[in-house]
Amino acid sequence: MPDSEGTSTELIDDEGRLFGRVNVIDALVVLLIAAVVVAGAAFVLTDDPAPPPETDTTYATLDVGTVSPYVVDAIEEGDAYDSDSTSTLRITDVHLTPQDGQARVILRVALEGERNEQGSLTYAGAPPRLGRTLDITTDRYQVNGQIRDVGDSDALATEQQRVLLSSQVDAGTAQAVTPGDEIRLSDRTVARINNVTTYTTNRSTQRQLFVEATLAGHRQQDRLRFGGSPVRRGQSVTLPTNEYTLDARIEQVSHDIDMDATTTRTVTLRMEEVREDFADAIEPGMVERTGDTTVARVTGVETEPSLIITTGENGSVNVVDHPVNREVTITADLQLREMPSGLAFKGDQIRQGSTVALDLGTVTVEATVVTVGR
Repeated sequence: MPDSEGTSTELIDDEGRLFGRVNVIDALVVLLIAAVVVAGAAFVLTDDPAPPPETDTTYATLDVGTVSPYVVDAIEEGDAYDSDSTSTLRITDVHLTPQDGQARVILRVALEGERNEQGSLTYAGAPPRLGRTLDITTDRYQVNGQIRDVGDSDALATEQQRVLLSSQVDAGTAQAVTPGDEIRLSDRTVARINNVTTYTTNRSTQRQLFVEATLAGHRQQDRLRFGGSPVRRGQSVTLPTNEYTLDARIEQVSHDIDMDATTTRTVTLRMEEVREDFADAIEPGMVERTGDTTVARVTGVETEPSLIITTGENGSVNVVDHPVNREVTITADLQLREMPSGLAFKGDQIRQGSTVALDLGTVTVEATVVTVGR
C-alpha cells in the first residue's frame, strides 16, 4: 500500500529485507529457534508414560471340596484362568480322595498378579489370604475352592501311608476284597489293598475284615489327610471300587504293619442255660479257621446241669438240677491281635465279661469271657 509520501513498500526489498527492516535469513533462523524451544518445552511438560506394573507369582493350595465324577475327569494340570487383565491362575498339581460317593479335590495353583505398594502380591484385587475363595472357570468346567496354604512349591505335599483297617461287611463283599485291589479316581490311584484277613462273626451273613492298605494322602498344616479327614486311629475311611465299597475304621497308622503279629492266649469261656444236646455237640479239639490259619482251638469242655429253684408241697424251697439245660465251661486257645485299645479277637476287644463267637464248623458258640490267660 502507498506510504505517507505516496510510495509503496515492497514485502522484500532489493537487499532481501522483510518489510525493508528485517533480513529474511535472520527471520528464518529466529523462527527455527522458536520452534525448537516450543517443541522442547512440550517434551519437558509432557508426562512420561507409566511403566508397566510389577508382577509376581506365588503358589497356593485350594480345597475344592467334593465334586461330581464328570467334573473331576475334566480337571487337569495346566488348566488356566484369567481372573482379570492382571491376574492369572494355573493348576500345577491335582490330588483326589474318595468322600461321600464323590471325589474330594485338592489343587495346587500358581497365582500371578501385581505387587502392591507394600511389595505383596495381589490376585484379583486382594492378597491370597488363607480361607479366601477363588474361582476357576474354563471352557469345560467351573469350580471354586478355599485357600488352605500358600508357599513356594508348585506341587502338593503328598505321602503314601500304610494303615490297618477293620470293617464288618457282608459275606459277598468280604470275598471280593482282594490283595492288589486299587482304588482309582479319574485314572489316578488313590489307595491300594495290600493284605486281607477275614474272620467269621456271630452272624452267618457277616464277616470281620482286617485290611492292610496304603493311602495316598496330602499334608496340610503338618497333618496328613485323606478324604478331607486326618489319617489317625479311629478315623473312618471309604474305599470304593467297581466291585465293592469298603467303609472301614483305621486301627493303626504305621509304615511297619505286620498282619501276622498275633499272640495265642488261653481263654476261659462260659455259656449258661444251654440245651443238653447243644452242649454235648461241643468237644475238645474242635477248631475255627480262617483260610489256613487256626484262630481258635477248643482244649477242654466241662458240662454240668443248670440249677433251678423249686418249691415243695410243704412250702420248702429246693435247688435242683434242670432236666434239660446245662452250664458249659470251655477252655480254648484263641489267636489274639494286639490293638492300640488292647487285645482283640477277630476285631473285637476281648476282656472279662465280653462275648466271643466261635464258628466250630458243626456248631457256632457264643460265650462270655471269664478269664484271659497271660
